[in-house]
Amino acid sequence: MPDSALRSPTDDLIDRLRAWVPLAPGQAMLRDEYLDFLADSPGAALHRDGGPEHVTGSCFVFTPDLAQVLLCFHRKGQFWVQLGGHVESADVSVADAAYREAREECGIADLVPLEPGILDVDRHSLGGGFSCSAHWDVGFAAVARPEAAPVASDESDDVAWWPVDALPENVPPHFDRRLAGVLAELAHRLD
Repeated sequence: MPDSALRSPTDDLIDRLRAWVPLAPGQAMLRDEYLDFLADSPGAALHRDGGPEHVTGSCFVFTPDLAQVLLCFHRKGQFWVQLGGHVESADVSVADAAYREAREECGIADLVPLEPGILDVDRHSLGGGFSCSAHWDVGFAAVARPEAAPVASDESDDVAWWPVDALPENVPPHFDRRLAGVLAELAHRLD
């Protein structure tokens, strides 16, 4: 068995995608598209400068009871969205990138990963203000103490807790559906 320290973030992501059996059929189809994308450009798919489309990692941060989600008001996108971003060279996996980005973007150092596996995938086009045309986003989750006071990073205008059933109006299209899918995956796994 190869040493895990020698595995690349791309290999780790491929293994996680292959192991993931999503609840939603649409997620299963998209998972297969991700595997094809990684096979077609294994060296560049996770790099910000690897092309106009690349993989990013997201972290949905919840209170322990899953009743609230932490969202940031994204400066470039001008919408409320989950935490996350690009994979950096020091990240050992896309999951590691998602958790690192979440800690950086909300200022809460003691986030606790909820489930080590992938909870959703979401490929979305990007508009003006972004240097790339699409993100192949991979979603993970963590919990934070509800009394933890988030602090916005230089990429966000604000970071705030929102009830999962009362999201702000200014979220990306279909964000409510994505969040519901993540919560359904968590309920299925944590039950």
